[in-house]
Amino acid sequence: MRLVQIGIHPLKSAAVRPVASASVHAAGLVDDRTWMVVDGHGRLVSAREEHTLLHVVADTPATEPGLGSALRLRAPGLPDLAVARPDGPPVDVRLHSLDLTGLPADAAQGWVRRALGRPDVSLVFCHDPTRRRLQPGFSEDGDHTSYADGFPVTIASLASLSRLNDWITERALEVGEDPPEPLDVERFRPNLVVDGEVPFAEDGWSTLTVGDVPFRVAKMVDRCVMTTIDPVSLTTAKEPIRTLARHRLIGGKTMFATHLVPLADGTIEVGDAVTAS
Repeated sequence: MRLVQIGIHPLKSAAVRPVASASVHAAGLVDDRTWMVVDGHGRLVSAREEHTLLHVVADTPATEPGLGSALRLRAPGLPDLAVARPDGPPVDVRLHSLDLTGLPADAAQGWVRRALGRPDVSLVFCHDPTRRRLQPGFSEDGDHTSYADGFPVTIASLASLSRLNDWITERALEVGEDPPEPLDVERFRPNLVVDGEVPFAEDGWSTLTVGDVPFRVAKMVDRCVMTTIDPVSLTTAKEPIRTLARHRLIGGKTMFATHLVPLADGTIEVGDAVTAS
């Protein structure tokens, strides 16, 4: 296998930023999901509820080398905004069922509220990912990450995506629908994409090495309605959840892609060899 894509999401639920190489540390790819939008109660605001987040482009020095600020935000109809790393006291935030903390980016709040059309939202920065503990039963002491839903890194296989797209076409024809355009892998928001040869070979992986960087396989990824949102048109549809529920329903959850935990720091690059065991 080869690594064919790398994606970093500096702002959770915002546009993916493709890169040719990435630094890896214990919390995942450097700068991945280190910023998050929350509502007036400190709870996560994601693209599940605010689809326009997918059109917000967030960059950091990890996605745009030489960038002169900790974060730069762009969105249609708004001027670009450079955001400094916050240094005030942390506030309580909630990521799904997890009680975490973050530093408010006070200078960015007006911009974020205009971008989403909501007066109650704000931007926070994950200043200490080591405080975050991961899902029991699938993690070890010391495992941690920033504001990712579950684990530090997600990897997807193009071979598996091709099989899924075939299933989606078959299902559409069965029920008399026009087959949709094949889904792009970005719909699943992976950090790493491999080519591979055998669909869903990842189900049997326990360890993975990308270039010289080793990872432990944590678990398969259970998918939500986020995958049904077209990141360009922002419209929603039945797929891929309808087809995943038919072919990839495992333990009552629809599975696609795999969560990883880095076992060492290092650098990975598009084109790196990927070995699994």
